[in-house]
Amino acid sequence: MDEAACIRLEAALAALPIGVPGVRIGDSPQLKPFLDIAGPIGAIAAAMLGPDVRPVRAILFDKTAVRNWALGWHQDRTIVVKDRIDADGFGPWTVKSGLIQVEPPFEILKRMITVRVHLDVVDESNAPLRIVPGSHRHGRLPEAEIERVAATFGERLCLAERGDVWLYATPIVHASLAADPPRRRRVLQVDYSADAAPGRLAWRGV
Repeated sequence: MDEAACIRLEAALAALPIGVPGVRIGDSPQLKPFLDIAGPIGAIAAAMLGPDVRPVRAILFDKTAVRNWALGWHQDRTIVVKDRIDADGFGPWTVKSGLIQVEPPFEILKRMITVRVHLDVVDESNAPLRIVPGSHRHGRLPEAEIERVAATFGERLCLAERGDVWLYATPIVHASLAADPPRRRRVLQVDYSADAAPGRLAWRGV
């Protein structure tokens, strides 16, 4: 995104809570113009998945000198829904920041993409995302297998300039180190899906 879009996005994000490492975003009218398919972020997702794509989970990560953390290897496997309605293949269920989340069948996960928008420069020392190339093709991995997959396939660092956007398959194995030296690193992460929820289950959206 260009500098003007970054400034507008910063203004939209200013309404979110501060002082926490990761803000799970529910209703956000300020962000909708960015995330809808006509917006600068949603249009990228639509180019990959088609016009039926919609945001199904969004998190703002804001690392600072005070809030500087590391995250081990894992897969993102949840979608935020409006209500808990049991459906075949869905589960387990969790509630985080008041938002109901569920793991859908992997057939849905493997068709999703994640968009990461960087508002700060991310060099090798500023906590770049670490990904394991090709790991999304190995299905839903048991926790005990994730470290083995990372060791087998190696990792790549996702470096970025301000305004850069990274896309990856949502279930890819990834991690993040703490920034060293600690400094600001803001990333808006949005998961997109073009699949409709089955039956009476409904994605909450953003």
